[in-house]
Amino acid sequence: MAISRFPRGKEKPRSLIVPLLFAISAAALALLWVAFYSAVPASLFFSIASPRAADEEGPTGLERKYLYWGNRIDCPGKHCNSCAGLGHQESSLRCALEEALFLHRVFVMPSRMCINPIHNKKGILYQPRNASADEMWAASSCAMDSLYDLSLISSKVTVILDNSKMWSRIVSAGVKLGSKGVAHVEGVSRVDLKENSQYFNVLLINRTASPLSWFMECKERTNHSSVLLPHSFLPMMAARRLRDAADKIKNILGDYDAIHVRRGDIIKTRKDRFGVERSLHPHLDRDTRPEFIQRRIAKWIPPGRTLYIASNERSPGFFSPLSSSYRLAYSSNFSDILDPLVDNNYQLFMLERLIWAGARTFVKTYKENENDLSLTDDPKKNTKNWQIPVYTIDGEES
Repeated sequence: MAISRFPRGKEKPRSLIVPLLFAISAAALALLWVAFYSAVPASLFFSIASPRAADEEGPTGLERKYLYWGNRIDCPGKHCNSCAGLGHQESSLRCALEEALFLHRVFVMPSRMCINPIHNKKGILYQPRNASADEMWAASSCAMDSLYDLSLISSKVTVILDNSKMWSRIVSAGVKLGSKGVAHVEGVSRVDLKENSQYFNVLLINRTASPLSWFMECKERTNHSSVLLPHSFLPMMAARRLRDAADKIKNILGDYDAIHVRRGDIIKTRKDRFGVERSLHPHLDRDTRPEFIQRRIAKWIPPGRTLYIASNERSPGFFSPLSSSYRLAYSSNFSDILDPLVDNNYQLFMLERLIWAGARTFVKTYKENENDLSLTDDPKKNTKNWQIPVYTIDGEES
């Protein structure tokens, strides 16, 4: 732009009209700029003004909000010194993930999952004498990312682990921010957490869930419209190496069917005060024996089919009678694939669920949904009614 010069000597000064118009125009432009700037969010303005700032500094994590339920599933509570099976813990974990999804927050996932020794026959549960509580916990647990693909989970609900550098950064920032950094809550509904101004702007919500189990926070799941994540969500989120192994086994099996036969601890009985044996699942022991399995599945799976059997029954050859009608397959047939990979029965169970999903026909132990095929008609959840076991086809007690 040309630079104006003061008049020299006796030259007459130029008219003030042009400079005055220029000043008015400049002022108007300035006012428009201020109005525009005030209407645009600051974050957007700075991203326009310095587009490489975020790349240069890297993500801090402070641009998101977080939800933390604890460093162990179902803890604090009655399960801190023990733990339930994988299915129980997945119900609790899914409940926490649902809340994070509902609140649009990142879920801080425990970095390890406790393994119940009842559901495990591998050797990782060795605990040295005089071990500390932390050492005992490490010996009776496995890394969460050895079970689940966290990137796959994050495609639906963003998660970070509680042993990550990002989590340390968030905790440090939360302490510095004071009341705006961390909110400690207990007995507060997810709706209040979302709508109450006391919570929704806080960086980190530290929830103390039900001491009975985390999944008690999702009791409204009986209302199916409130369910944000289906029961099948976590089973399909298995770690990549488990998915790859399952694919190899499915390719070897070809066209196959599968059954899940749960026995073990679930068929236990106890004596009443008269010394009579009773069970919460009076027909289960009978219905999961080979002769009754064959009678039950014949209408769904024709003879000659390849049948993959997943079970916690440990008696060798227990299912052999079924070989008269089916080509039987077990996880033990694929030891060359599984032995280098599987360290505990939770990993094996997750892998077998993927195999079930690839079967032409899959028969569960219990009927959980209306369209399920099942080996027994006993309800899965029965915690009060202890009955005399039935072992014969005509229902006579034995």
